[in-house]
Amino acid sequence: MRVVIAPDKFKGSVSAREAARALAAGLRAARRDLEIVELPVADGGDGTVAAAVAAGFTAVRVAASGPVGDPVETSFALRGRTAVVELADVTGLRRMPPGDLAPLAASTYGVGQVIAAALDAGAARIVLGVGGSASTDGGAGMLQALGARLTDARGRDLACGGAALAGLAQVDLAGLDPRVGEARFEVACDVDNPLTGPAGAAAVFGPQKGAGPAEVDLLDRALAHWAAVTARVTGRDLAGVAGAGAAGGTAFGALACLGARLVPGADLVLDLIGFDSTVAGAGLVITGEGSLDRQSLGGKAPVGVARAAARHGVPVIAVAGRVLLTGPEVSAAGFAAAYSLAAIEPEPAIAMAAAGDLLARIGAEL
Repeated sequence: MRVVIAPDKFKGSVSAREAARALAAGLRAARRDLEIVELPVADGGDGTVAAAVAAGFTAVRVAASGPVGDPVETSFALRGRTAVVELADVTGLRRMPPGDLAPLAASTYGVGQVIAAALDAGAARIVLGVGGSASTDGGAGMLQALGARLTDARGRDLACGGAALAGLAQVDLAGLDPRVGEARFEVACDVDNPLTGPAGAAAVFGPQKGAGPAEVDLLDRALAHWAAVTARVTGRDLAGVAGAGAAGGTAFGALACLGARLVPGADLVLDLIGFDSTVAGAGLVITGEGSLDRQSLGGKAPVGVARAAARHGVPVIAVAGRVLLTGPEVSAAGFAAAYSLAAIEPEPAIAMAAAGDLLARIGAEL
């Protein structure tokens, strides 16, 4: 029997790769006759590059600017002419000092630098995972790093950050890296928020990036202005497109100026790592994440795994730090069963610290 172990990360505890390794160790301890394939997954946020590397891509190290300009060491994944760029590891919230967020000044400039490095490496297809963003700049910083010029009424280059967009007067795309027009961009996106308005990037995601009510209002108006000026240049008004508000509007910048298309994150990652060919003929799939809850049903990786496995008639078991879905919801999501670490160790801090051992124990029980 072949068992495919395809978990996402258990946030704050173990990576997807560590979770897969622990579950596999438990299975092997109980059943030495199993053929076990470890295939970590992601949904476009933290761990997307790691999932690609675990599936055979090469990690390419690169230096770039963090959310507020501090230098960071990051990497993109490369196989052939396909590159995977993970926003979270360049300009994501995880790159901000704890308790020191910068909702008005944080930028996606570093993402553009990593994209440029991927183009330098010969990539013709850029997969951009945008989960976990620290900024609300509509992707403007990303475009500036790729050669676009944004200027104010006096012709001065615009500062980075979402708030600066309120003073935008001109968008000049003539200097955009010509290789951008030759490449294909795909954005891993699991939200349907537009760029602006009550359901937009600033209103919905701004608070988690440190924006108070006044800052949310400022950012929303700045994004609306950014969209209007961009539309005059491109001839396309994309502010209301579902998903344009993903990652503080980074998706909007990619749509408007890079010709990107939006693709459900989990589905895109599963395609990249060859999940369909791996699961075909398997007897069981084990997936999981830190919390199996209502948000999981909106397109998180484990549900994507369940859907993909169902196409091959392979049953799927979910393992999570905690399971907050009812039995019928677990079944409706495509899982044959769901196991939780909390059922073994109800104290969250202890369960998170001992997640590897608990996952191995559940693997053995399975």
